Amino acid sequence: MSHHCHDEHDDHHHHHVGGAEHDHSDDITPAVQFSLYQQINFDEITTLNEQVHGSGKAIIKKTWAERLETGPEVVSDADEQLIINVPFTAQIKLHSLLLRTSPSPSAPRTLRLLANADIHDFSQAEDSAATQEFELSQTSEIQELPVKRARFNAVQSLCLFFPDNFSQGEEDETRISYVGFKGEWMTRGQAPKNIVYEAAARPTDHIVKGTDVKGVGHTNQGQ
Repeated sequence: MSHHCHDEHDDHHHHHVGGAEHDHSDDITPAVQFSLYQQINFDEITTLNEQVHGSGKAIIKKTWAERLETGPEVVSDADEQLIINVPFTAQIKLHSLLLRTSPSPSAPRTLRLLANADIHDFSQAEDSAATQEFELSQTSEIQELPVKRARFNAVQSLCLFFPDNFSQGEEDETRISYVGFKGEWMTRGQAPKNIVYEAAARPTDHIVKGTDVKGVGHTNQGQ
């Protein structure tokens, strides 16, 4: 099953948004429109079984414009499995995941995506039910993997578990050069801030203290 985003062939179908000008606007605009790049908490990204420390974080730090660059890439170490935990600074409604691998046997074959899962080791990842599982393609093109949105409408973190590659056990190294995310977001804590502001704006209402104090209490419980 193939989920390709054909960059080279879609140029004539892109719509310009708000007259934005880019050096390669036909190429960049569609991805930037729903990009979650600014909502990734890069400092807290963790990768399990990476050969070079920080390489999992480095491929997610690549911008859309850098997606086709060969380096950096994350390479698995002891065997073909990789886990990348990606936290967000906002609450995410995920639409799709973007991935670039290669046509080689070291390309990952399967992606198990787990939403809001605190995964610290591979046995835990194996035992946890995936929120959605994808069969990947053996290609150097960008693969866009649309998710079942109802399962990913309140995401604070994502675990990307790659359990195997295309080598059928012959190749211990799995290689990935780009990961991106598309969707919508809402700032965490936005509602509680509004509630605090509302409660603080009522000092003159203390005369009717019974109902007002209760009202504020109930509002805070609904956070």
